[in-house]
Amino acid sequence: MESNNQLEKFTIMHDQFTRNWNEAMNSGETCTLERMTENYYVAFFRGVHDQPTMFQREEAVSGMKQSVHQLLGAKKKFENRVIRLRDDGNAVVFYEQVIEKEGKTLARLFTIENWLYTNGRWMIAREIEEAVS
Repeated sequence: MESNNQLEKFTIMHDQFTRNWNEAMNSGETCTLERMTENYYVAFFRGVHDQPTMFQREEAVSGMKQSVHQLLGAKKKFENRVIRLRDDGNAVVFYEQVIEKEGKTLARLFTIENWLYTNGRWMIAREIEEAVS
């Protein structure tokens, strides 16, 4: 039963995280999104046959800030989200990320986030993103 409660708590937190993204896309302020562990990394896949581009935490935060400022006024949608707990301290989230601005789709990515519950807080341990279009 504890896992059902933890799943509910995680879902509430992730719902707020998605709202924080859209607030950042309007304000340019990203501090509520900087929830990465010290060993965090993200792997971006552009094409089927391409090797991923890897970014460590510092590079990822810097890139996120640049992207948010470049895309001010855009909306980020989290479509077809699926959340699974591996256990009470590890969660995996899969969704299709769609970035739209002025009625046009700018990017579409499949995203997998791996979250870790540490020191009383959910933190992203790693992400995998693959461009769809």
